[in-house]
Amino acid sequence: MNASAVILPCGKRLHLQHGPIDLVIGADGQRMRAFEAANARFQTVLTELVAELEALKQPMSPNITAPTGAVAQRMHSAAVTFSGYGFLTRMAAVAGSVADTILTAMTEGADLRRAYVNNGGDIALHLQHGERFVSAMASHDGRDLGEIVIQSTDNVGGIATSGRHGRSLSGGIADSVTVLSSCAANADVAATLIANAVDLPDHPAVTRRPAQDVVDDSDLGTRPVVVGCGPLGAPDRDIALQAGLGSALTMVNQNSIHAAALFLQGDALATDTKLLSSHSRTQEYA
Repeated sequence: MNASAVILPCGKRLHLQHGPIDLVIGADGQRMRAFEAANARFQTVLTELVAELEALKQPMSPNITAPTGAVAQRMHSAAVTFSGYGFLTRMAAVAGSVADTILTAMTEGADLRRAYVNNGGDIALHLQHGERFVSAMASHDGRDLGEIVIQSTDNVGGIATSGRHGRSLSGGIADSVTVLSSCAANADVAATLIANAVDLPDHPAVTRRPAQDVVDDSDLGTRPVVVGCGPLGAPDRDIALQAGLGSALTMVNQNSIHAAALFLQGDALATDTKLLSSHSRTQEYA
């Protein structure tokens, strides 16, 4: 199946789709020129990834070989940045890296005040001086979790969300974790790792299965992933969220991410409520 490109009825957004990759793109400025650049670059993205897929699914190690494709190189760079935080393959950065790649093609091919590439919730973002971007956060069942307001001065280039209700498998019990970082690839990896850290090992309410039993070709192999989590008491929710928050704060302190918000069964913690606001219980840390 060939890649498809459709301008949505609003006339201001472009929908690109090829296999599992599904992008919604917005641009202010030279919009049509940016859309043409995005579509042209998108045509070969999936083919590039498939060519190196098996290598990209291998666990990170000190002597792992860098890939050759442009998108794969973004994946590799993001994985290297976070390789000290736990088990990781470069596939943890695939959605964000695709978004970053398409956004770069747009900003190189057109003069844009504001632009975004949304790859299933992982968003690459471009804001010129004075521009801002607002995004709602919602739970897997549609409940309002607050909104993200990003100003150009925040220097945020990527937003990503991960958790056990998302598109990918998760080793943790977080309903969702949303991360802001300098690019979508970094945000993508960080959200995965923080979501994995929101956990209660050996808790009877948590059900796990080997990843390959849930998804045949999972890059996680036999590693256990969460397939169910029953209702948790407030102390257990707090323990799990604090574990994830510790990981997020380490990333903030090392300047790997800007901020993160973590959600679990109606409770939430955030590293910085100035960027990530929630209607749930939220704590802010300096």
